[in-house]
Amino acid sequence: METPLIEFRDITKRFGTLTVLDKVNLQIYEGQVTTIIGLSGTGKSVLLKHIIGLLKPDEGEILFRGKPLSSMTRTEMMSRFAEMSYMFQDNALFDSMTVYENIALPLVETTNLGRAEIDGRVRARMEQTALLEAADKYPSEISGGMQKRVALARALVTDPKIVLFDEPTTGQDPVRKNIILGMVAEYQRKFGFTAILVSHAIPDVYYISNRILALYGKKIVFQGTPEELDELDHPFKDEVIDSLEGLQEELTGFYSRRQFKVRYGAELKRRNSEGSFAVIYFTLDPIRSALGLAHEAVQVVIRCIGRYIEKHFGIMGGFSTRQDMNHFITLLPYSDLGEAEAILKDFSADFQQHGANDIRSDAASEIPGGECFEVVIRGGIAEGRTGDDISRTVEAASGRSREIARLECGQKA
Repeated sequence: METPLIEFRDITKRFGTLTVLDKVNLQIYEGQVTTIIGLSGTGKSVLLKHIIGLLKPDEGEILFRGKPLSSMTRTEMMSRFAEMSYMFQDNALFDSMTVYENIALPLVETTNLGRAEIDGRVRARMEQTALLEAADKYPSEISGGMQKRVALARALVTDPKIVLFDEPTTGQDPVRKNIILGMVAEYQRKFGFTAILVSHAIPDVYYISNRILALYGKKIVFQGTPEELDELDHPFKDEVIDSLEGLQEELTGFYSRRQFKVRYGAELKRRNSEGSFAVIYFTLDPIRSALGLAHEAVQVVIRCIGRYIEKHFGIMGGFSTRQDMNHFITLLPYSDLGEAEAILKDFSADFQQHGANDIRSDAASEIPGGECFEVVIRGGIAEGRTGDDISRTVEAASGRSREIARLECGQKA
């Protein structure tokens, strides 16, 4: 069995007479995105600070790659902390420093590298996060999205193996939440670090997480995949998830995956054993942007796709969910393959004709600088029968995916 990168064994933390963590047990694995969820004020950030060493437990043991911290030498402890970086929820950029200086700061303060090597590392990270053109600007002179990228570039400039994110989407609207989470997911794949997030951005954070840890009543009450969380039978699900997860996502109008399953189960109860249904599997191909605004562009396009899906499929009783960041499933509970094909054809023609203008209109307020980008949408259809495993029908629809729309979008210069 794989040894956890980080393990908590019966960790308890008190502040005076207040117990914040009570015999917490958890495992975090290398190379994954692990998200700690729970309501505000329940100890998520306290837990994160134990990982990075800002707090020490009153009871219990923390292990790093199987070795207790209490048995490590000072040199081993320093080596462990050198592998970590921390991205603060408010970015914590210095207003009096340029973008370049903010990113360089960890290397200047914590290493003995020469000026040339620091410059090389900083510019490499700036290029990778599309910030070179902003090098001499101050935080107040750039957008909120760029500020997040500066904070992330600074967190990555020391080549950490572990990056901790403390509520990275706090105070953001639904569009910005997804931009930030998309950015975290992309750079985690690109650089291969282990990401540990504290968040209450449910269900958005599910789309980028390999594992979810649920903190409730001062304990971890669940550890597993987002899919396994759907099956959890615990008050946490009703009291926490239901309070944070709307019936439909604010951003797109799509159901959360859990609510999609509930709706699907309710529809099946109304059907006879001979009924058929159709599944449409949509894919938004990765968007590339010369100005590094792909994250912003993706969210603008997703919001527009959601409106067009609801326009064409909702009127036929269809309902939809996001499978992950760029994949969507629509179920037509009362349609066969032929009818679904006809609706998809209408959707494709409408989106091809009008989608670019709608996206450009949205992008005018979301994407500065006259950015233009290409959008490619693929769709596939499969038919299922009442009683079938819907996951097989979804897989079949995915396997039949083909290009249904290609647009040039964004704000024109």
